[in-house]
Amino acid sequence: MQLLFHTFDLRLKHTFTIAHDSRDVQPTLLVELREGTYRGLGEATSNKYYGITIDSMQEALERVRPLVEAGTWATPEVLWESTYPYLKDNPFAQCALDEAAHDLHAQRQGKKLYESWGLSPDRNPLTNYTIGIDRVEKMVAKMQELPWPLYKIKLGTSDDLALVRELRRHTDATFRVDANGAWTAEQAIRYSHELRHLNVEFIEQPLPAADLEGMKRVFAESALPVIADESCIVESDVRGCQGLFHGINIKLTKCGGLTPARRMIAEARALGLKTMVGCMNESSVGISAIAHLLPLLDYVDMDGTLLITNDPATGVSFDDGQVLYADAPGTGAHLLVQNP
Repeated sequence: MQLLFHTFDLRLKHTFTIAHDSRDVQPTLLVELREGTYRGLGEATSNKYYGITIDSMQEALERVRPLVEAGTWATPEVLWESTYPYLKDNPFAQCALDEAAHDLHAQRQGKKLYESWGLSPDRNPLTNYTIGIDRVEKMVAKMQELPWPLYKIKLGTSDDLALVRELRRHTDATFRVDANGAWTAEQAIRYSHELRHLNVEFIEQPLPAADLEGMKRVFAESALPVIADESCIVESDVRGCQGLFHGINIKLTKCGGLTPARRMIAEARALGLKTMVGCMNESSVGISAIAHLLPLLDYVDMDGTLLITNDPATGVSFDDGQVLYADAPGTGAHLLVQNP
């Protein structure tokens, strides 16, 4: 078995701005596990906010190369556990490796990944399409550029309610809003009542993760459900979200891949929390991995490939928010450009 790396700079269609970041290019690392004719693929993007670089991911993965290439692991879960002691400080690297292992393992079985897990896609949720913070006329133009049944609106401006009111004038689509921790408890509670009348489905991460007392108030008084993002990064965070949030948004790169994400989903469901998975502007490699979790989810944000202009891979596609799986075993991701 061979462990290979491919690096790319993904070009965004529009400058992508959220409450604490803005970017035009997204560097990404694709991990390939090559065994005979099988090609397992996984992905993780760099992330300035979490201090993750392409170099740091590659350096972390070099530490586990002997374990990976020995090929003695029977399942992706076994590989995850054996490499975790070396990768626990770089979950993004662990994610890329874990996705590749799951892809390879399902290919060996000749099954789509969700089939290898015994899941059915009959009731998969639709994905939203994200509108980053910008001048309101540009945000309207982005919606008109891609009519969609479900938009996630990034907020954290000086006048968020006015922005949502204006966007609502131009579409009947359902909205979700994501403040990325930019609001106070008072703002979140007050905004929630008008946002509900503007056909907003839920509010994602209204307060900074450290404001637990504020979240208790928001959870009790908000007119809309609240979903944790920055407040739920790894498995140990899930239980703490009970009583503060109505659901959790899992990012595969932050938690370390599909293996821990499935455990987080199971725990959340047992606690009565809604489940969601989000993306990090990945290519078709990472987005296709997310797609196989859909039968387990209430909501999903997997629009990464819709936001870039130079996808180096193929995989899942979309039809008006519905995810269409590739006709191939594993995750269905296929690398178009070799860039070791």
